[in-house]
Amino acid sequence: MRESFPEVAFCAEIGNIQSLQRVREVFALHLPALVLHAAAFKHVPLMEKHMFQAVENNVFGTQNLATAAREYGVQDFVMISSDKAVNPTNIMGTTKRVAELLIRSLQNGGPRFVSVRFGNVLGSNGSVVPIFKKQIASGGPVTITHPDMERYFMTIPEAAQLVLQACTMGRGGEIFVLDMGQPVKIVDLARQLIRLSGLRPDEDIRIDFTGVRPGEKLYEEINMGDENMLPTHHEKIKVFAGNSMPEDAMASHLQRLRKACEQRNPRLLVRELKAIVPDYAASKEIVERAFTENLVNLGRVLQFNATPVPDEKPAAVVHNQRRHG
Repeated sequence: MRESFPEVAFCAEIGNIQSLQRVREVFALHLPALVLHAAAFKHVPLMEKHMFQAVENNVFGTQNLATAAREYGVQDFVMISSDKAVNPTNIMGTTKRVAELLIRSLQNGGPRFVSVRFGNVLGSNGSVVPIFKKQIASGGPVTITHPDMERYFMTIPEAAQLVLQACTMGRGGEIFVLDMGQPVKIVDLARQLIRLSGLRPDEDIRIDFTGVRPGEKLYEEINMGDENMLPTHHEKIKVFAGNSMPEDAMASHLQRLRKACEQRNPRLLVRELKAIVPDYAASKEIVERAFTENLVNLGRVLQFNATPVPDEKPAAVVHNQRRHG
């Protein structure tokens, strides 16, 4: 930042959005007018394995930032959301949808809370393009989960500019969606990158299909059934008018979510996420984990209840001793 934009005042701060105290310290020090909230755990399969960490960071971290924004006079709060929040089949997308509903429920004067949804950003950390380039440079194979896998893509400059455009439009409570054009088949993208490297797909560089990972969908969606897409004055930005949740109702849901995280209870967590986001369709791995851990916990309870109290004999044993002298 200092090398590229020396005229811009820039201060680096370190912290964790899960710490409300640290967030308050930073807000009190700098008194920001605009917050662009992009801090989230976004790796879909990892979040399927670490559901409590996903909720603690993506949901309660967002709550901490929104709380501080209210307390310290922030004017505009923009949350970077994801197309995976639409009819989610994974924990990551579901936590993003909960975060959308959370900041909408807080829209009652004060900061203008808006969300901006978009898909994958080409060239960003974790994007398939740098991964494919590395695989091609090493001689392959290029690995893809499924031949029909499709995703929406934008470039980094386009995504950044449209996010800033959207945040100037918000009056508070909107969910903006960026026009990402047509979805792209991942296998077509891989073949094009191989050709651009001067090589031949399936001949010089092999393409391997590794299977859909936990929580992944073949196709991403743009909006839910109860959302009406409306145009804005920018041709590449749409706004959705959908159902919102009262703040007190959201607070009750968050209280139960926090309890599920504290107890490390997957069944309770999934049930509460489903209550907040009825469209959430839990993956097979999440359902199996919730069911298995529930049975394990039940077994522990039964084992505990069946253990005799020390120095006390079961009633049947006492009765037999009396019967046989």
